[in-house]
Amino acid sequence: MTTFALVHGAWHGAWCWMRLGEQLRRRGHDVVAMDLPCEDPAAGCARYAEAVTAALDDTDEDVALVGHSLGGLTIPLVAARRPVRRLIFLCALLPEPGRSLDDQTPDNPTMICAGVGAGQQAHPDGSTSWHTASAASTLYPDCTPAIARWAARQLRRQNWRPAQEVSPLTRWPATETRYILCANDAVISADWARQAARDRLGTVATELQGGHSPFLCQPAELADVLIAQLAPGR
Repeated sequence: MTTFALVHGAWHGAWCWMRLGEQLRRRGHDVVAMDLPCEDPAAGCARYAEAVTAALDDTDEDVALVGHSLGGLTIPLVAARRPVRRLIFLCALLPEPGRSLDDQTPDNPTMICAGVGAGQQAHPDGSTSWHTASAASTLYPDCTPAIARWAARQLRRQNWRPAQEVSPLTRWPATETRYILCANDAVISADWARQAARDRLGTVATELQGGHSPFLCQPAELADVLIAQLAPGR
């Protein structure tokens, strides 16, 4: 049995993993999910990693860390703090030691899909939130309308220190790494993810059809793909 530690992306919370967690447990695995402090303007990736590590305090070494979207900046920091069997990036951004995500953007202009910000509202504290209809169509386009609306209404404000700060990661942990992308992702470019997995992680990305949130829209298919990532030497 493997424990899948599920680390959510921007605006989300532990709630978003509910459907996937059910599928992983049916397949004999354990699941740990946590809320990251995304509404705290002072919280960067180190604080996010503390929240993940604390949630895993009673868990043995057989942990697969899954980081979705912005969660990709956090999971290598967790692997630097405790033993981890796999790092699995899911439609995820990648940290670069010594640089912020904002610093990476000019070198990777296609990383974020065009138009993502159009459905968001900026707040005086620097955070952003989603308009419900835009979130449903951008983040959950292949979910049922009921699930898309429900998920969009759960979203929180996201502060952006994790993207603005120089990454606390000083070097990549010696942990086997995988990448899963979604071919119709409207947030993280599939073309960028495909190349980044190869060039930066030294792996060939596993590809799913569908949009940015397969944990809600195709949880059974994603559970099978995640379990397949546990095989050695992929």
